[in-house]
Amino acid sequence: MRKITAVILGAGLALALPAQAGEITVKGSDTLVILAQKWAETYMRSHSDVKIQVTGGGSGVGLAALQNGATDIADASRAIKSKESEAYVVKYDHAPREYKVAVDGLSVYVNKENSVTELDLGQLAGIFTGKITNWKDVGGNDAPITVYSRENSSGTYEFFKEHVLKGKDFAATAQTMPGTAALLQEIEKDKNGIGYGGAAYGAGARALGVKKDAAAPAVYPTEATVMDGTYPIWRYLYNYVNPDADKGDIAAYLTWIRGEEGQKIAKDVGYYSLPEALRTK
Repeated sequence: MRKITAVILGAGLALALPAQAGEITVKGSDTLVILAQKWAETYMRSHSDVKIQVTGGGSGVGLAALQNGATDIADASRAIKSKESEAYVVKYDHAPREYKVAVDGLSVYVNKENSVTELDLGQLAGIFTGKITNWKDVGGNDAPITVYSRENSSGTYEFFKEHVLKGKDFAATAQTMPGTAALLQEIEKDKNGIGYGGAAYGAGARALGVKKDAAAPAVYPTEATVMDGTYPIWRYLYNYVNPDADKGDIAAYLTWIRGEEGQKIAKDVGYYSLPEALRTK
C-alpha cells in the first residue's frame, strides 16, 4: 500500500505527499471497482515495478479517503459535490483534480421473468419513491414491487436520486444493498424486484428501456444511445487525485487509463469509451 505522509503547512493547511514510489492506492466507487481492478491487473502486467491496490466502498468513501490522505486516487460514479470540493480546498488550498475515465449508461434492472420491458422517468420516480407499489400500475402483473437501492455513500445512489427522483427520498421500504453486484443478485432471485446500477453489472437481470416521458419512445442503454445522449440517464465515471501527487507513477497510470489500451478495457468490461476529445493522445 502506498504510504502517505501529511506535512503541516500552517494555518490549518496540510499537503499529502507520497512517501514511497511504485505503489498506488485506488478507493471509492463500487460501480467502478470491477473496471478499476481490471485496469490495475493489466497495467501491472506490463509495469512490474508498480503495485496498485483497488478497493470499493462507495464514491463518498473514496473522496473522503482522498481528502484524508488515505488514497492516491478516488474512484467516483458522480461528480464531486461543492461541499466536498470546498472541504478539500480548506485542507489543501486547492481542489482535487478531476479526470473523466469512462462513460456509463446507468441501467434500471428487473428480473428476467418480469413482463414489463419499459418505463418512463415519471414511473421510475413513482416506483423508487414508493408512490407506485404494484406492477399492475405500470403494465405488469398484479404483484407488489420490491425496490432495491444502494447505500447513501454510493455515487450511483446520489446520481439516481438527483436525476431520476429529482431530489426526493427513496421509499422507506427500499432494501439497501452494499454494492451493485449484491443488488443484481437479489433481483436475479426476486421476480418482483427492481433496482439500478452500472451497465457492466447486468448479467442475470434485464435492463429496461427508459422513456423521457409517457409520449417518448423507449431507449435502451447501448453504446450508441449512451454516446449520442438519447438514453436519458447516462453519466461519466471519474478519477480524482491530489494535484500535488499527480506526477510520476500516478500521472503515468492516469494517462494510460485514458489512452487507447485503458479505454478498450473500459469497453470490454461493459462501460463505454471516452469521446476522443477527452482521451489522452
